[in-house]
Amino acid sequence: MDFDQADTINQAIRLLSLRHRARAAELLAPLGLHPGQEALLLELARTGPMIQAQLSEALGIERPSVTLMARKLEAAGHIRRSPAPDDQRATVVELTDGGRALTDRIKQLWCALAQETVTGLTALTVAELPDLLNTLAGNVDTKRPHHRGDAERDAAR
Repeated sequence: MDFDQADTINQAIRLLSLRHRARAAELLAPLGLHPGQEALLLELARTGPMIQAQLSEALGIERPSVTLMARKLEAAGHIRRSPAPDDQRATVVELTDGGRALTDRIKQLWCALAQETVTGLTALTVAELPDLLNTLAGNVDTKRPHHRGDAERDAAR
């Protein structure tokens, strides 16, 4: 791949990321949320109560970031944190009734944002988009093990 093509791809991804996050922030603000907090709430809605460390892993963010988000969401009454019954060092995080009601509003907002984002694309492209985006994310995941072919190529250089 030459630089011009690489630059075009990287700039498009960067711009999409920036604009999507800004639009999400705009939509979340009336709910009193900041980007990232909705992901934590939606994860708890999907899975039920979780140990905070597991929540960090599921969201792909650092534990201190989850701790800070959890404190803010707990102060707002959206989640409840309590010591894990089998490990007093671990903290269980769960939605409150208010948090569950808020996730219903977030889901509506998320549907609207997704629809806004894919406007103009064919139904087939929209159907293929999650796999494509997940592949791209996996390709740049710094935590993923490198493929054997990657190591062989690197050694040949």
